[in-house]
Amino acid sequence: MERVTAADYHDIAVPSDPRISPDGDRVAFVRRQPNDDEEYETTVYLVDAAGEGDPRRLTLAEGSDAEPRWSPSGDRIAFTSTRGADDDRQQLWVLPLDGGEARRVTDVVGGVSQVAWSPDGEQIAFVQSVTADDREADRDLAVPDDYEPDDHPDPRVIDRTVYRAAERYFDGRRPGVYVVDADATVGGVTDPDPAESGAITRVTDRDADFAAPSWGDADTLYYTEAVGEDPDDSVDIAIYAHDLAADEAERVHTTTGWGADLAATADGRVAFTHAEPEQVSIQPTDLRVLDVESGDVTDLTGDLDRGLGRGTTPQWGPDDETIYFATPDEGKTALWHVSADGSADPERLLRPGTVSAATVGGEAGAGPESVAVAYAASEWDHPGDAFVYDAAADETTRLTELNADYLAERAIGEPEELSFESDGVEIQGWLLTPPAEAGADSADAADGDEPYPLAVEIHGGPHAMWSTAGTMWHEFQTLAARGYAVFWSNPRGSTGYGEEFMKAIERDWGAVTLRDVMAGVETVADRPEIDASNAFVTGGSFGGFMTAWAVGQTDYFRAAVSQRGVYDLTGFYGSTDAAYKLVEGDFDAVPSDEPEWLWEQSPTGHADAVDTPTLLIHSEDDTRTPICTAELYHRILRKNGVDTRFVRYPREGHELSRSGEPAHIVDRIERIVRWFDGYSDHHDADRALNRPEDDGLTAGEEPDEDA
Repeated sequence: MERVTAADYHDIAVPSDPRISPDGDRVAFVRRQPNDDEEYETTVYLVDAAGEGDPRRLTLAEGSDAEPRWSPSGDRIAFTSTRGADDDRQQLWVLPLDGGEARRVTDVVGGVSQVAWSPDGEQIAFVQSVTADDREADRDLAVPDDYEPDDHPDPRVIDRTVYRAAERYFDGRRPGVYVVDADATVGGVTDPDPAESGAITRVTDRDADFAAPSWGDADTLYYTEAVGEDPDDSVDIAIYAHDLAADEAERVHTTTGWGADLAATADGRVAFTHAEPEQVSIQPTDLRVLDVESGDVTDLTGDLDRGLGRGTTPQWGPDDETIYFATPDEGKTALWHVSADGSADPERLLRPGTVSAATVGGEAGAGPESVAVAYAASEWDHPGDAFVYDAAADETTRLTELNADYLAERAIGEPEELSFESDGVEIQGWLLTPPAEAGADSADAADGDEPYPLAVEIHGGPHAMWSTAGTMWHEFQTLAARGYAVFWSNPRGSTGYGEEFMKAIERDWGAVTLRDVMAGVETVADRPEIDASNAFVTGGSFGGFMTAWAVGQTDYFRAAVSQRGVYDLTGFYGSTDAAYKLVEGDFDAVPSDEPEWLWEQSPTGHADAVDTPTLLIHSEDDTRTPICTAELYHRILRKNGVDTRFVRYPREGHELSRSGEPAHIVDRIERIVRWFDGYSDHHDADRALNRPEDDGLTAGEEPDEDA
């Protein structure tokens, strides 16, 4: 058996966005795998829901595909793609499943996302982000052949509280809602010019942030708008019902939260997400239903001590009486159902591994006892596959084995679940030790003759939840294969353990979390197979904050790697995107009121106490945790003579570890391992600071033709 390496990232395929057909017979999903050092092959696949036959690729391996969506009749799939484009703007395509090529339906300046079919299958709603000039010139309906976008205003003038996100500046662009005829064709005889033919309808026509289109009946489209005196600084979200025939919009409700997802029915009921506005960042997300005609709102999950996961879109079942949703739940993902009238408490339908997405299907009228649920999930023994749960049979069918050949040749370790106490509270964690099959070449410790050095991982968020799989599967297995025992946990502040648990770090990110993490470290350090004198720590985002906080409070760790962290809360407040609400919510503070206190709550406030060798990793285009606070922290460490290095990744944002350029992802993991190895008694390696720059790094190397 071969050991897992960082470079294996190129060999791993991951599924996402599974969509079950209206009749429940087939599942479409997106498969992603690195294509080279810079790009991925991201294509739509189709598989039989009974698990019969292999998945087949539906779309061309050209461009990047996303959002496969079944037509109501199940005879077509809409998807977005960059195929044929010289930029990264997603356009809308429709593929007939009875034969024939996919048709391109849009050529719009703002790209296409949040795709939704009308109930009659004749129209498709979507969102694109455009400027007022784009609308004035109709570029949001069709892009002229001679159009050349100005992607870099000079100078860049800012008139908004939040002016960038997801690695990009808004530059006057705002998301709006549109509808296009499903039979339209760009560049063909059916519809050569959508701007002239009226194939695309501009549903919203002003500078505001609209989102979440969801159809009621074929003439009614619901969507949201960020509202308030300053919508960027508000958590108020208006819900609109738009009569497309009359072109009239009515504001039917206002909810609050960090964004809202909608799901509507033809008879005027709208399911939506809600979080209490006071200190919104530490509030759980609930599920509610609005009866548009009466205005009545029913809270369906108020008594459920679990919040919906961020980005969770509630879905109506085939009976239009049951709503399905997902929550984090003690290291797994739980899928729930609840009656829309609130007559009963939510019931858990299933609780598989780490679920990235799920959809519900089945015959018309099917209730929770007979629906089918398609979902993508990963477990400790695989990085991701597609599954279908048949509620009638209470059986789960695995539809894919995307990485069967890879896994057959690798030694994969199974994590051990742990439970330990901190301040009288039970905390869940896991320990992954090096697999014996990896052999001595993974590390001297892997032969079992001596204890393992310990690598401690701390998750981001802070209101997130780790499990035995998910996006960290490859990194954890790589560290274990290198000879490290890997420990991770869900300390207080994590989701999935109830509201009180999540709110326990209010005004105290550092001390409470560190007590919980160190309680887990002490638990595993007592084991004979762990060398407690060789412990290392790393984490990203909030985990980067905690890594830097830890080395400012204790000398327990031999070395640390802090990734895309928050190091100065005041600098973070002024430079981040909408995440400045974390300071206002979690800390109930703003810099102008409590500057000294926020400094004391920041890792930079304790940087003078750091002796631990600390590697800093950051993305240059990170708008969530901007690089400026890392620059400050690095300079303090340098001036204090601490062993440190600052690694900056160009073209990358906050999602570096999850969706960055493949070569960067591999390089990041290898640098973590190389930094730890240099301070480990169990690895015959010099410090990274003393090694040639490319020593131990494989990213960018030519493949071995003899391999």
